[in-house]
Amino acid sequence: MKALTIRPCRDSDAAGLAVLYHRAVHEGAAQHYCPAQRAAWSPAPPNDDDWHRRLIEADTILAERDGNLLGFMTLDLVTGWLDFAYVAPEVMGQGVADTLYAVLEGHARVAGLGRLETGASLLGERFFRRHGWQLRLRHQIARDGVSLPHAMMLKDLTRQNSHAA
Repeated sequence: MKALTIRPCRDSDAAGLAVLYHRAVHEGAAQHYCPAQRAAWSPAPPNDDDWHRRLIEADTILAERDGNLLGFMTLDLVTGWLDFAYVAPEVMGQGVADTLYAVLEGHARVAGLGRLETGASLLGERFFRRHGWQLRLRHQIARDGVSLPHAMMLKDLTRQNSHAA
């Protein structure tokens, strides 16, 4: 199997990442969320100015192999907010998210961030816990009248060995 390529997001990647995001929600999260929750979370692949802005203004990195997009993550290098963390359903559990996360946490450390924060799905919460994140608050968010479980999480980058899984 060929190695992953990790690279910064380009504006031209936005449409492909929108499809990947939508597939990750509807296929990858299917065991954790009912159809109504997945439809509220992502009714269609996003293709608006807000989607493009969130990708371009953040430190967005993506993984690809043979030109195929396999995953992406975004981090605000000023606030430490990790906004998106998604992989294609067919590569879940194959280390794509781990590789992306390792690179992004490295960027955060180089930028001098002391902590990272995110709002995680049920599936994302398990991933972040494996990478040393702590649960701060579990609550429900409403999208289009549908309730979705949500976990606010934090990782302290100043603690010794805080990068260990």
